[in-house]
Amino acid sequence: MDQVFAPWRIDWVERDGNDDIDGCVFCELPERDADRESRIVARNAGAFVILNNYPYNPGHAMVIPDSHTGDFRDLDDETLLAHAHLKQRTFDALDDAMGPDAYNTGLNLGCGAAGGSIDDHLHTHVVPRWEGDTNFMPVVSDTTVIVEAVSETYERLHEAFAAQDGALVEGDDTAVRFDD
Repeated sequence: MDQVFAPWRIDWVERDGNDDIDGCVFCELPERDADRESRIVARNAGAFVILNNYPYNPGHAMVIPDSHTGDFRDLDDETLLAHAHLKQRTFDALDDAMGPDAYNTGLNLGCGAAGGSIDDHLHTHVVPRWEGDTNFMPVVSDTTVIVEAVSETYERLHEAFAAQDGALVEGDDTAVRFDD
């Protein structure tokens, strides 16, 4: 059996399973007064950026509209624009914080056949990629290696979002806010 040492994952493994969430996780987390704990790193008037608890790569974020819908066609123009602006800012923050070579981005729309685990609240995955980041581990041993704890990624991205024009920073434990 192959093992990869990742001690920061113990908090996730030992959680109670439902994290006291009643309903949609993407509706409830932004309502809490715990942005850092919820891994929400940035917000604007119609969307927010949250780090993925099961990242494919360091910096794996999701840009999520505030509107609860699983159908992209349900989003009004204002929400679409807010979502798009925050995706642009997410690329800029990831460039500044992590310097990836490229990105994979996309939505899993519809039932589980689309590959996502949450299908009733759409979210756009933004996955930073580096030359050579897919090495022999997933091919040979069906193992992925995440080289940075999500809490460290939060620090880096929070700082990068805070450095952007128009950023409103209330503190280190609160998501950076934008008016666009």
